[in-house]
Amino acid sequence: MINKVKKIVKGEKKIDGAGVQLIRVIGKPDVYDFDPFLMLDAFDSKNPDTYIKGFPWHPHRGIETVTYLLEGEIDHGDSLGNSGVIRDGECQWMTAGSGIIHQEMPQPAPRLLGTQLWVNLPARDKMTAPKYRDFKSSDMPVIEDEGSIVRIVAGEFKGAKGPMEDITVQPTYLDVTVKSGGSFYYDTNPENTLFIYIINGSLIFPAEDNKVLPAWQAVLFERGDKLHLKTGNDGKARLLLFSGKPLNEPIEWGGPIVMNTKEELNQAFKDIEEDTFIKEHLADGTIRNEQVNKSFYR
Repeated sequence: MINKVKKIVKGEKKIDGAGVQLIRVIGKPDVYDFDPFLMLDAFDSKNPDTYIKGFPWHPHRGIETVTYLLEGEIDHGDSLGNSGVIRDGECQWMTAGSGIIHQEMPQPAPRLLGTQLWVNLPARDKMTAPKYRDFKSSDMPVIEDEGSIVRIVAGEFKGAKGPMEDITVQPTYLDVTVKSGGSFYYDTNPENTLFIYIINGSLIFPAEDNKVLPAWQAVLFERGDKLHLKTGNDGKARLLLFSGKPLNEPIEWGGPIVMNTKEELNQAFKDIEEDTFIKEHLADGTIRNEQVNKSFYR
């Protein structure tokens, strides 16, 4: 059965961090429809003044954040002592787990183009040990056929696997270029949430009487087992595809923290105020507080 369109989301302009202009494609109003995906922010700017102040030190708990940069440069660092730079075609996949404090600082570039996706963690893994992984463009397999070129950020496509192997939710994340006049076919799991975000060009949806949608929109699909997309009249199109099994768990969301209960959420903010937000995970499986001075990230 072909996946039909369930919901189209255009997103809205937001200013986040210390003054970064972006499009919040999906967010709090959409969390149960897009489960296990919580948020998708998109940024596209040729003016450094719109993003240079970046995202200074801030905490996260209970989620994974995935920054995929198509063009530009972002410096990053965290409370685990990690630091690095993400450049064109690279990805940073961070599991916040029990708590991490990090910063993401875009650098001036001819163009800053990319997205950040938040993936929810199941209740059993909300307090897992934080992890940090950076992937180069060369780490991601590329599959090309007559109609499309597919870069695999996570998951599988036509027998090839992306570089991420230890993701809790195990989503699929594909960067797809549909060639001019071409088609893209994807065998879907009817149990999974499936949506796409159109970066440029336009797409035709054969299952919707050849409905045409332009760029900068997200499309959530009904359950099915095959997705079929074609390019519009303006040449090739590029999209990001996301698929994952819903958690079907309650969500309590406050700023950078996403937990399952109000009590857990309150405890997270209490930990921040008491400088016990960062946890040390011991070899025997126990967790203890690690004191962090607030001046580290404020």
